[in-house]
Amino acid sequence: MKLRTPIALVLLIAAAAAAWFYWSLLRPVPVSIAQVTRGTAAEIVYATGVIEPERWAKVTPVLRGRIVESCQCEGEQVEKGHQLFRLDDVEVKARADELQALLDLAERELKRSSELYSRGIVAREQYDRDMADVAKLRASLAGAISQIEDLIIRAPMNGTVLRIEGEVGEVATLGEALAWVGQPRPLLVIAEVNEEDIPRVAVGQQALLKADAFPGHDLTAAVSSITPMGNPELKTYRVRLALPADTPLLIGMSVDVNIVERTVQNAVLVPAPALMGDTVQVVGGDGAVALRTIKTGIRGVRMVEVTGGLEPGERVVSPALDSLSEGRKVRGTDSAEPASP
Repeated sequence: MKLRTPIALVLLIAAAAAAWFYWSLLRPVPVSIAQVTRGTAAEIVYATGVIEPERWAKVTPVLRGRIVESCQCEGEQVEKGHQLFRLDDVEVKARADELQALLDLAERELKRSSELYSRGIVAREQYDRDMADVAKLRASLAGAISQIEDLIIRAPMNGTVLRIEGEVGEVATLGEALAWVGQPRPLLVIAEVNEEDIPRVAVGQQALLKADAFPGHDLTAAVSSITPMGNPELKTYRVRLALPADTPLLIGMSVDVNIVERTVQNAVLVPAPALMGDTVQVVGGDGAVALRTIKTGIRGVRMVEVTGGLEPGERVVSPALDSLSEGRKVRGTDSAEPASP
């Protein structure tokens, strides 16, 4: 009886070891499997952009002052010169009234001295001083009147008041945007492209856009112009992309821009997460993994063009697992992958 217990224990340990060996080494590993497909491979230049009208203007004051009137015309059509805001002009108008009174007096004095000078009663110097006084006051009055006009902020162009920022009671400062006026259509994407990518961008190239406001929508644009001079601090170049007339995008929205440099039709594609460098884990018909080195072409964010080493219909582990050794069996279901990068 004493010998049976160690034997039973040994058998139990051996069974446990065998079970562990099976479950840890022989049991198929659950993975996500993707199929190699055919589709369009696109080499892209990525950028971020903002939607802007093709023609618009920022409305800013030329003088500092408190806003006392606002048109409250956001979203309305206005003509060039339409009053949008009026800044406090009480002091300037009082100064203009004072100058007008002084000018009236000076002009009467000039008229008097002119008559006396013509009769030889006053000297030429007195007449010249009176003329200079009148000219000085006229210039001061003209400046005050111009300042009154500058305190009225007008629309710089025909268009729609896209946005009102200034409110009655606020103090408008130089350079501060009080409103934007422009044409709601056509629209552009203003994108910033890194300087190392700008040589790959050319006028006429098509672009695919992604906007959080329109998930799943196919949004397109075309490169219309490239700024000749870049920003040396940000190391970017400004690229303008024209939007189609029926675009659902709105002014001020931000978008991801994928400018298509070149495309390859009917390319063999594999999901980008399936690659470990230039190696993929191919799943055979028996579920065993085989490591295979492949040749690649265009590398997109989601898909990579395969130029050699894989055929459509083959299956690969995606995402690849470093822990999988060659020959190890796996199990899993095919994952749906996009047909293009």
